[in-house]
Formats: sequence, C-alpha cells, structure tokens
Amino acid sequence: MVSAQRPRRKGLFMRRFLVALCFLLMAPALRAQPTQIRIFAAASLTDALGEIAKSYQDQGKGQITASFASSSDLARQIEHGAPADIFISADQQWADYLDQRGLIDKASRFNLLSNELVLVAPAGSDVKLVIAQGFPLAAALGDNRLAVGDPDHVPAGIYAHQALAFLGVWGSVETKLARAGSVRAALLFVERGDCPLGIVYASDAQADPKVRVVAVFPANSHPPVIYPAALVAGRPSPAAIEFLHYLITPEAAAIFK
Repeated sequence: MVSAQRPRRKGLFMRRFLVALCFLLMAPALRAQPTQIRIFAAASLTDALGEIAKSYQDQGKGQITASFASSSDLARQIEHGAPADIFISADQQWADYLDQRGLIDKASRFNLLSNELVLVAPAGSDVKLVIAQGFPLAAALGDNRLAVGDPDHVPAGIYAHQALAFLGVWGSVETKLARAGSVRAALLFVERGDCPLGIVYASDAQADPKVRVVAVFPANSHPPVIYPAALVAGRPSPAAIEFLHYLITPEAAAIFK
C-alpha cells in the first residue's frame, strides 16, 4: 500500500507545483490588464462622458464600460441587479430612488453637473418664440408634435412638464407630445424633422449641429437640472472610486464644459 501511494503523491505534488508556477508567470500579465469600471449614466452625458472615458483609458488607468440611457431605466436596471459601479443621474429623483432602497453609497454621492432646459428646432427652421408666461407654443406646433422625454419617468420630460405648467401652457400641448424614451431620442425626433420643436438639455443641443436653440427656459420655471453621481452600493472598488474622483478634476471639468 505504501509503495502504491507514493507515485500518486508525487504526481499530485507536481500538478500543484505546475499550477502555482503558472499563476506566478501569469501574475504580471494579470496586473497589467486595465481594471474594468462599469458606469450607468444619463443619456445626455453620452458625448462628454464618452470623451472623458477615452481620455482616462488612454492614460492606462482603467477600462471604462459606459451604458447611456434614461436615468429611470438605468436606476431600475441597478435595482434588478445590473452590474454597475457608478451611477450618474440627470435628476435627484432617480438617485433618491436608489438611495431609499440602499442601492447607492450615501457617503459617495455628490452633485457633479448642472444643465439648462432649452427649446430646439431643426437647424433649417426659421421658427421664433420667446419663452414667457402663456407663450404660443401650441400655435407654433400647429398639427405637429412636441418632442420631449416621457414626462412620466424621463428627467428631461419631467423638467419640461414642470416648466410648461409653470408657464401656463401645459394644458394646450399635453395632447401634442411625442414622448421619447430618453432625452437623446427626443433630440433625434427634432433632428430628423419628425417634430418641429422639442425640449432637451442645452448640452444636447450644443452637441448636435442638426438642431438649433430657439430659446432657453427661465431658471425659475423648473427645479435646477442637477446630475448627482454616486458609487453603487456593494461595489466600492478602488478603481471606481478613483474614476469618480477623476470626474471632478480640471481635465474632466474642461471636457464637461
């Protein structure tokens, strides 16, 4: 029995030795691979955050995977277990939604950005409107529709509803809405000429040469457009924390601006 066990023990030792050797040889390569950071961010951040992520990756600091959609859709995905490290919302409401469910790290939450709400038209349009109490938005639309993020859950649409209600024109356009699943989808309706007017963020309009800003909504017509950012609870990796800090550096701020 003793002689029969020795070859097996020797073989087991050699296998363990070879496995350990493989790990030692692979360790430098594994360390050299960029750390994966998953970000869920509001659709209106697509251009700026995409550029920031590229800059960050070019510096070899980590591999960024960003998902852009309506803040409401992203929040619900996180609620159902989607693997995100960082959440950046286009309003406080959906950050609060996750906070109340213990799904973001309270200590890491801060207000990253602000934005403006604007009325846009296709670049070739000559429509002119001054946004004021009771302004003739419905008349300017005629039989056409106003492109907005769905006011039931998309932050840009919620802001639009609040602004139009404050200005006393919501009732005249409520049945004329082209409800989009995100602010970028609303922008596309205007860009393609499907809608003669739309309400989006100033940053979206600035990034799209196929639309022009007709007017800016008064700041007092809606709550401030704020983008809170936070770590997703249970995923506070050093890499995610480092990238969250990078978002407030002068380099990132210049790109956002």
